[in-house]
Amino acid sequence: MGRYRARDLVNAPTLLSWARVPLAASFPFFVARPWVCLAILGAAALTDVLDGFVARRFGLATPTGAVVDGVTDKLFVGTVLVTLLVSRHLAPGDVVLLGTRELGELPLVLWIALSPAARGRKVDDRANAVGKAATTLQFATIVATLVRSELRVTSLYATALVGAAAAVTYWVRALRAKREA
Repeated sequence: MGRYRARDLVNAPTLLSWARVPLAASFPFFVARPWVCLAILGAAALTDVLDGFVARRFGLATPTGAVVDGVTDKLFVGTVLVTLLVSRHLAPGDVVLLGTRELGELPLVLWIALSPAARGRKVDDRANAVGKAATTLQFATIVATLVRSELRVTSLYATALVGAAAAVTYWVRALRAKREA
């Protein structure tokens, strides 16, 4: 993959990523209607799977698309978590547990973005199996919260554990790449 290009903002996989923005914007309006929220979550999950599939299958993966995918993922999850916090579906501690991966990755992202040594270097920002498991658990925990499942608490702790493991794997990968550079 090469450089960032404006035209890549509107290719098919990136448009699928952009679809999460209106989904995120609509979520707060339906928080009192769990089945509508579940449909919104399902649509967001589908776009998350499809954007990567289409990008790889048709050779449309770009650095721009990778950035848009990551930003729209975080925007969607952040909107859902804030909505569930404000609506008292989740306590502040629950939000921290659900956001463990993001909290662990934030310093890494800032380091890569702000470090002169890291700037301009190719960064492997692909999701790995642990990261995908963390995303799946995040969605499952949000579903459990919306339907008031008894599995919610167990799911929260599993999400935090796998999220922390995902953050560690991304840190290890970045530090190895730095050492090899």
